[in-house]
Amino acid sequence: MKLDAKSTIETGKAILGIELGSTRIKAVLIDQENKPIAQGSHSWENQLVDGLWTYSLDAIWHGLQDCYADLRANVQKQYGIEIESLAAMGVSAMMHGYMAFNEKAEILAPFRTWRNTNTGRAAAELSELFVYNIPLRWSISHLYQAILNDEPHVKDIHYLTTLAGYVHWQLTGEKVLGIGDASGMLPIDTSTKDYSAQMIEKFDKLIAPKGYGWKVKDILPKVLLAGADAGMLTTEGAKRLDVSGHLKAGIPVCPPEGDAGTGMVATNAVKQRTGNVSAGTSSFSMIVLEKELSKPYEMIDMVTTPDGSLVAMVHCNNCTSDLNAWVNIFKEYQELLGVPVNMDEIFGKLYNHALTGDTDCGGLISYNYISGEPVTGLEEGRPLFVRSANDKFNLANFMRAHLYASVGVLKIGNDILFNDEKIKVDRITGHGGLFKTKGVGQRVLAAAINSPISVMETAGEGGAWGIALLASYLVNNATGQTLADFLDKQVFADNTGIEIAPTAEDVAGFNAYIKNYKAGLPIEEAATKCKQ
Repeated sequence: MKLDAKSTIETGKAILGIELGSTRIKAVLIDQENKPIAQGSHSWENQLVDGLWTYSLDAIWHGLQDCYADLRANVQKQYGIEIESLAAMGVSAMMHGYMAFNEKAEILAPFRTWRNTNTGRAAAELSELFVYNIPLRWSISHLYQAILNDEPHVKDIHYLTTLAGYVHWQLTGEKVLGIGDASGMLPIDTSTKDYSAQMIEKFDKLIAPKGYGWKVKDILPKVLLAGADAGMLTTEGAKRLDVSGHLKAGIPVCPPEGDAGTGMVATNAVKQRTGNVSAGTSSFSMIVLEKELSKPYEMIDMVTTPDGSLVAMVHCNNCTSDLNAWVNIFKEYQELLGVPVNMDEIFGKLYNHALTGDTDCGGLISYNYISGEPVTGLEEGRPLFVRSANDKFNLANFMRAHLYASVGVLKIGNDILFNDEKIKVDRITGHGGLFKTKGVGQRVLAAAINSPISVMETAGEGGAWGIALLASYLVNNATGQTLADFLDKQVFADNTGIEIAPTAEDVAGFNAYIKNYKAGLPIEEAATKCKQ
């Protein structure tokens, strides 16, 4: 019998998903049909401390508690009831990074997020050792860089995990990680669905002269596939999440995952020959492969779906932050004129006006590098807008150049997959803030990667909904379906999305833009060498 939303929550049949994103922590409650019935959120920002991007443990817990309190308040406002119990729950977060703890469970160094690009030497040496691309932001890069730097805390490491793994551990007592998130710590062997034994052996041999009292496998979380038992919410964990004390312990918790994995789930892109593009503060594309690539590429990361299929990931540190900053300039101008401000209207007007500009942006170029960008080889970022005296400088071209810049680096990486590796895809789905203004981001991305792009009505639900779906898969998969079949049949049966195909004119225009963009990269590089 289908229950209404109120009864679903009252009887403990709702499922909770929480995702800790770069700028927002979001909680989503879903019903038995996997549809959202309540939400909560908390805004936060990373801090630059001693040259490294971080969030404090206090910020993590204050954010989680405030997000959950916001969810409770919304449930009380909508339905007039308390959340007492749940059918299941899950936690997701920004992937990669470095959270190292000693045997007393004390953090040994401030959390180092995916955004840090100080691991260049470590990533390069490990890529050569493993004959496998090891990105700057991966946990093994952070660990080895700390070893190269002779950081004294390394000898005391008892447990190393990601942000999602940390929160899950604190809520359940279990030191585990979903395979998708784990694949951003150390490469996964897709035949064993575990960390690569060969690479573990090579790493242990590499650091043996240091004489640490640990082996790398001993300090990493246990790898779990989607649908596996990852523990229960403990009494202590329930109190940490819900400071009001209403939430009861004993709730099944699915394996914690990274935001890339939950993005794949939220866009029904876990099956081979499907893919998705997430475009927000950062951007990344995930293409689920039928086979290994012919060779390693520095700008393509190999990760996995939450059920262990191989994925080619192009990750860009920068996406919409600089674009949003320019939109805010127009907001300020509107306020100066005394015109009431509606941000959705400003975004809508500017984005749609951009489509009236020249397909090559009239020669204008934007570099949206708030932080370093590994794909283009830059360790630091300087946002730049570049034009020559002869370029067509008008508002439409200006906005179009910034929209192109938001997915420009993504195009550079994906050109390798589609042009060099001849990867075939049946469907690519877009999600994230760039696609909020209907049709615009979709058309820009379609032109960038010369592929039809679908956007679903549910795409705005994002990773919190994605991890809630993984929690649902944990408890609602009585027939033993694969994750792909569960999503196809029980979640997305009536939702294939709206598709926009690229036009030849837009593709040619974006190709002309990216040619200028690549030629101008030395300008960006020179700017990063000028200290502000």
